[in-house]
This record gives sequence, structure tokens and C-alpha cells, in this order.
Amino acid sequence: MPRIALLPEHVASQVAAGEVVERPASVVKELVENSLDAGSTRIEVSIRRGGSGSLRVVDDGFGMDRDDALLCLERHATSKIRTGADLASIQTLGFRGEALPSIASVSRFRLATRERGALVGTEVLVNGGRIETVRDCGEMEGTQIDVRSLFFNLPARRKFLRTEQTESSHVEQQLQLQAIGHPKVGFVFLNEERVVFQLPSGQSLHERIRDLCGATLAKELLEVPEFCTDDIGVRGFIGRAGLSRSTRQQQIVFLNGRAIENVTLNHALREGYHTALMKGQHPVTFLFIEMDPAAVDVNVHPAKREVRFRDPATIRESVVEAIRRTLESDRGQWSATFTSKPADSTSSPPVPRPANLPHAQALPQETPALIPQREQTALRRDWSTLPLQPTVSPLPSAPASSPPAFAPPSAPPQGARTEVQPSLNSQPSTLNQSLPPANGGGTFKLLGVLGKLYVLMENANGLVLVDQHAAHERILFEEMRRRMEQQGVPTQRLLLPITLEVSPKDSDWIRQHLDLLERAGLGLEAFGPNTFKLDALPTFLRPSDPSQLLREIIDDLREASIQASKLRLGEEMIAKTVCRHAVKANDFLREPELVRLIQDLLACELPYCCPHGRPTMIQMSYGELEKKFGRKV
Repeated sequence: MPRIALLPEHVASQVAAGEVVERPASVVKELVENSLDAGSTRIEVSIRRGGSGSLRVVDDGFGMDRDDALLCLERHATSKIRTGADLASIQTLGFRGEALPSIASVSRFRLATRERGALVGTEVLVNGGRIETVRDCGEMEGTQIDVRSLFFNLPARRKFLRTEQTESSHVEQQLQLQAIGHPKVGFVFLNEERVVFQLPSGQSLHERIRDLCGATLAKELLEVPEFCTDDIGVRGFIGRAGLSRSTRQQQIVFLNGRAIENVTLNHALREGYHTALMKGQHPVTFLFIEMDPAAVDVNVHPAKREVRFRDPATIRESVVEAIRRTLESDRGQWSATFTSKPADSTSSPPVPRPANLPHAQALPQETPALIPQREQTALRRDWSTLPLQPTVSPLPSAPASSPPAFAPPSAPPQGARTEVQPSLNSQPSTLNQSLPPANGGGTFKLLGVLGKLYVLMENANGLVLVDQHAAHERILFEEMRRRMEQQGVPTQRLLLPITLEVSPKDSDWIRQHLDLLERAGLGLEAFGPNTFKLDALPTFLRPSDPSQLLREIIDDLREASIQASKLRLGEEMIAKTVCRHAVKANDFLREPELVRLIQDLLACELPYCCPHGRPTMIQMSYGELEKKFGRKV
């Protein structure tokens, strides 16, 4: 007796529907994508009972005649492609011809459509995949689709739906995603006949993000200037350093107008931010990538969420470079903030900036003044095990006869009444920055130090607070990383070489990047099909399990872009070391030292965050202060 039999047509349709129709939100995705492909300028979506009760999508697109209206309900009937070669260059959101028949097979379905300029339209009623009625209708130009009683003929599948509120939130999120991806198209969303949002057509991307995500988030976004390289264009908006989320919910990427998820792009976003992002956090991005459709395969996932790139390294490099340039441009905005001269300030002579000391392999005889005395011994001891020693130019010392600008308050006797004491200087100091030419120059007002940790300054926009510990961490980190990149990673030979067996996938990657691993300080040599001999390690690594260390290094370097630093395995060590030796809270800094701290911070590549991704400075505008004091609504 034969074991294999053909499935009935309605069962096969339900199986196919299970791949496309997961929940009401996936129905909205498929129908809205069809509306966008039809050239719609306005799309209206309304739902009841989370979309499982009823769901309606109305557009003003091209519409269809009667023949097309009937044919679109057949499986694999589509106007998007004609031959197999078209799959190699897909330029539309839909292309398989599965969405409408799949949705119609698990619902009570109504399609009403009229071509532009046609006198009458066509109405088709489908019940669980069976066409019941075909007739003329007088609907407006475009297409209207009603989906009622979703999964009515699949009760087991219907039980997997969540609460109405949860399903409604998924529909709203999906519709917001499509609205952000197509800001020129107007969108209206109604839930239980209540207008959730109504977005006009012809908006800019920033206006669409502001309307959907709020003005507060929109103010914290940086525009990514259109960056083109290797026929790849990158544009959009990304969050400033310090703006992050614990999930990837607001990590939105569009490829040729399609919202996608891709591991390569996730690594690229992380790489672009690098130390500007805290560990375990994800950036906020609204990124648009345009590239040749022939260079990407979108036919690898039933819901078309995942894609595969022909050259993932090139797309990764483009995204990393676009994000890095955008973050660096924000550094210029911070510089302009600090170089603004207050209206009531008076100029003072610039604070002298000593020349940088030459690079050295040992600590200079004169320990940097910015490093507290209690840390100097530990700093020499800890860095003696590293390949390079930090060399930081000493800060200018105040004349011995002049008192410090901000004297640390003495502790009052126990039980005594604490009173606010005025500063030694009756007026806040107006200091002239000696910034590098690239950053310009100017003046700012140094007001004092709050809590022996936060440097207070005034600029044209309001109040600026600088965390002296985080600022010094960033300065020391970039100095040490720069030295390691310039002078290389010293290695030490192992007394007894170690043989390591890796997986075939890791073996292939190692063979392709032996030169990269060598520059990172690892001495590796092929010793068999999937075996390697390790005979050298960086001097600062003391692994208990070299095999596990090698796997971790491979994983880290896989995430790094080709043009990025090849010394990532040393960066974490540098960040931990400078954290111990940067100035701490309660470390008293004199006025010239504070000025030098700000100058060196603004000269860094990423001055607005420490190596761990925490912010180094915060701006509080006059508007925010006026609101807090009730002077402004």
C-alpha cells in the first residue's frame, strides 16, 4: 500500500498559509506591501478585536480589472516577476504571489477593486479559500480588502493568538514600521473605530519619526548624510552616543524600502558605535540602505524578513563608515557648543598648553599631574606588564602664590550647622580654550565643580556638566589605543607550542585571516585539516585555556570590520586599566587642570562617552531650566 499521497487542495493552501500568515500583524504586512507596490499615496488600516475579528486595508493604488482580481487569488499568481531570472533582481516588496490566496484560505475574505479611470469595479467574496461571489461594485479607485474571522477554519491555530491588546500592538508596530519606511505615503490606523494615528503624505523622514516616536526621541537623533561607496548608499537617522535600548526593537534597517533583519548588519551597527555603546545595549537606528537588487537575495525566508548579501563585507564596511562619520560629526557639534562665547563674558589670556611628550616605552619621570598621587605607584606597577606605557602630557600647574580656583570644602565639625560658602573667586572664570584647529577656538565659562565629580560650565545654550572620571577615561583610552596601533602588539613565544583543534567553519575562517591574527599578536600555523599550532601570544594575555581564548578572539574579530582596529582583544584590557587610574570622584583638580581636561576631551575621536559607553558630558538647555523653575510652559 503506498505511503505517500497528495494533500487535498484546501489542506495544501492551509499549510502554505501557515508560512505566510502567522498573526493579524503578518496579514497587515502583506496587504500593505501590496498596496505600496501598487503605487498608493494613502493607505488606511482598521481593525477590530486585535485584527482577528476583522481587518480592513484600503488604498488608492492602481487597482485591478476583473480578470486580475480573480487571478490574484490563485497561488503563485503575481505581476511582480515573470521568469526565474527575475528572482535574481527583485525590486518590489512582494513577488511570490502567495499572500492573497493564503489569507483567503484561512478567513472570510472580501476583495473590492477598481482600476483608475474604470467605470465600475469588481467585488470577490471568498470563504475559507472557496470563491462564492463575483460581481460588479462601485467602490472608489484602488483596492479594498476585508479579512474577517481569521483562522476560523483552523481552531488550533486560533488558540495560539494572544490577547486582543497584544495583537493590536503588533499590528500597530508593523504599520509604524511600514510608515517609517515610506514617509511619502499617508497612513491612517483605526483600532475599534478610534483613530490611533493619521499621517499625511509627503512627509520628510524626520517628521515621520517625530510623529510616530515622539519629539523627544527625534531631538536625540543624528542625520546620516547620504554616504555612497561601491554602489551602496546609506542614509537615515541614528541615535547619539548614550542613546540606546536593551533590545533591538528600535534598531530599524530598510534595504531598498524593505524592513529587514540581518546578522551582518547587526554586527555593523555595533561596530560603527563601538565604544560609544554600553555593553548589552543596542543602538537606536532608522537606517536606509540602497543597493543593486542583484547583490542581495530576499527569497530566503517565508516572511521575507531575512536577506542574504552576495558581498557581506562590503555592505558591512559601508554601514560602519557611515555611522562612524555621523558620530564624528556630532563631535564637531560638541566642540561648537563649548566654543560659544557667553554674551556677558570677558576674554582672558589663553591657558598655556605644554607640548606633547614623545612616545616612550616607560613612564616619564614626571608623572602626569592629572593622575592623583595615590594612583601613581599602582599605575607604574600595573602598566609594567603591558607592551606600552601611557604617556599623558602634564597639566599646567598654577603659580605657587595663587590659591586654587576651587578649593575643596573642609568638613564641618560634627553637629555643626552646614552653610553654603561662596567660592574663592567672586565671579566665574571665563577661560579661552586652546582647541586644535579642526575644532575651532573660543571661550566658555567655568563655573565650578559639583560633588567633587561634575565639572559645571556655561555655554550659549545653557548648562554643561562633565563627568571628570568618564572624561579622563576616554582621554587615557584613546592615547593607549593609538600607541598600540602605531607600535604594534608585542608578542612572546610560548615555551611549548600548543595544538588546537577547531571546527571546520572556524578552520576555514582562520586560514583566510592568518595575517589578521598575526597582527593581533597570535602566532598560528596550520598543523592539519582542522588543527593549528599556537606558538605566540600577546604579552598582556595570560589565558588558562588557550583553545577557548582563540575561539573568543575569532568571534570578536568576526564582528569587527576590515577597516576597524585589529587590536580589539586589547581594548577591553585598556578600558579596565584606565578606569582604575583615571581621576575619581573626590579627586580635587585645580582650575588649569580642569581646563586641560576639557581641552584633551574635545580633542578625542569620541569625546561624548567613556570607553564603556557612558556619557562624559550632558547639556541642559536654558529652555529645560526655565521649565523646571516654572518660568516657561
